[in-house]
Formats: sequence, C-alpha cells, structure tokens
Amino acid sequence: MASVQEIVNKQKDGAQFVISAQMLRMKPEEFEPLARQWIADGGADGFELVGVPHRCFVDGEFFIDRITAVRTA
Repeated sequence: MASVQEIVNKQKDGAQFVISAQMLRMKPEEFEPLARQWIADGGADGFELVGVPHRCFVDGEFFIDRITAVRTA
C-alpha cells in the first residue's frame, strides 16, 4: 500500500497528479474524511489541491474518491 507521502515524493515540483482512494487501498467512505481535511487545509505537506474533487456513488451516497493536486517545493 502506497502512502500519501510516497505518492507525493514521486512527483516533480509543479507536477499535477491524482490521489485516489484506490491508490491508498481505501474505500471511498474512508477516503472522504481525509480528502475533506485536505480541502479545508488547501492541501497537505508537499501538495496543494486544484480542481473539483471527483465523487463516486456508493449505496445511495456520494463520496469523494479522487482529488487532483499539484506538487509544491
């Protein structure tokens, strides 16, 4: 299982990339709170969020399952 920091560290400065629930081996229901925290903070260590989060439909509810980010220095 890849960690968020491993995903971020693979990117070049300024590169746009995706972090998804699947990449972290999480269910969308588990990924949603993490993504919401990043949205509230504008990103995390090493990346900023851009664009609109992607949502999927699970058991009658929408959950964030993918976000787009840009690598920062």
